[in-house]
Amino acid sequence: MSLGVTTSKMRISKATESLLTHALNIEQSSAQDRKELGFMARSLVLCTIPHSKPIGNEFRRKNGDYTLSMWSPNGLPYGSIPRMLLAWITTEAIRTKNPTLVLGHSLSEFMRQLDMPINGGTKGGITRLREQMKRLFATTVVCTYNDALHDKGRRFDIADDYDLWWHPQQADQAGLWESTLTLSQKFYAEVVASPVPIDLQALKALKRSPMALDIYLWLTFRNSYLKASTVITWDQLQMQFGAEYGRSRDFKEAFSDALRKVLVVYPAAKIVTNDRGILISPSPTHVSKQGKKLSKK
Repeated sequence: MSLGVTTSKMRISKATESLLTHALNIEQSSAQDRKELGFMARSLVLCTIPHSKPIGNEFRRKNGDYTLSMWSPNGLPYGSIPRMLLAWITTEAIRTKNPTLVLGHSLSEFMRQLDMPINGGTKGGITRLREQMKRLFATTVVCTYNDALHDKGRRFDIADDYDLWWHPQQADQAGLWESTLTLSQKFYAEVVASPVPIDLQALKALKRSPMALDIYLWLTFRNSYLKASTVITWDQLQMQFGAEYGRSRDFKEAFSDALRKVLVVYPAAKIVTNDRGILISPSPTHVSKQGKKLSKK
C-alpha cells in the first residue's frame, strides 16, 4: 500500500504521510546506523516546558514529588522549537564534551539540523527560531524533590552567554563570525551526568505536537527502568503533561491523540489507556543499549 493512500483509496494528510515515512525509516535501521542517536537532559524529561504561549514569565509543572519551575525575563520558551533545540544542545554537549557549542557557519545549516523550514516573515521559521532561542537562553530552571523525609533542589540557568548572528536574507551564506552558545556550568553538568538516549528521527516525526514529543521522551526514559506494569491516573498525567488544560476531558483527548502518534514511531511501547488513566508495562527503550553506553563516555 502506498504511503499516500489508505486502504479505502482516500488521500491522507501530508502530516500523516510524513509520520509514516519516518516510522518506516526508524523500523528499518537503528538510530546509531542512521547517525541520529541523540540525548535529552533528564530533568527536562521528567517535567517539561509549556506547550503553548504562557501568560506571564513563570511556569511550573509537577510529576509526583518532583517539581520543575521556570522563569525568563524574555518570556518563557514554548512549543516544539525549544524542545528540538534542547535535544540538539544536549546531544552536541555530549558529543563535544564542551559547554561552548558552535551553532554552525550559517543560519540555514543550523536550521537544517533542527529540521526547520528556512523562510522569513513574521510567521516564518527564522523569526520563530530567533524568538524561541532568546526565550530559552534567558531561562532559569529550579528542580525540586520533596517527600515526607527529604527536601532537595537545584537551580540553573540554561546559558551563561550566547552570541547569535542572523542573516535572514542570506541564510545559506557562511558568516565571518560563528554563532555560539555557552551553557551554564550547572546546566552542562546536568546535561552530561544522566542524559536520556533518544532517536532524533522520532523527534522530527513528532515535531508538530509538543505533547507527543514530551510523551515520547518520557516513555522511552520510563521504559529504561520500569520493572512492573504500572497504572498512572489521568489526574497524575495532567499534572505532568497538561496542567494548563481547564477540563480533564480536553486533556484526555489531547493526550490520547498525541499518544497514538508516539506509538506509530515507538510501537514496541506497551501502553494502553483506560478510564483510570494509562497502563504502562515494561518495554524496550527506543534506542539500543549501545546508546546508553555512549551517553556515559
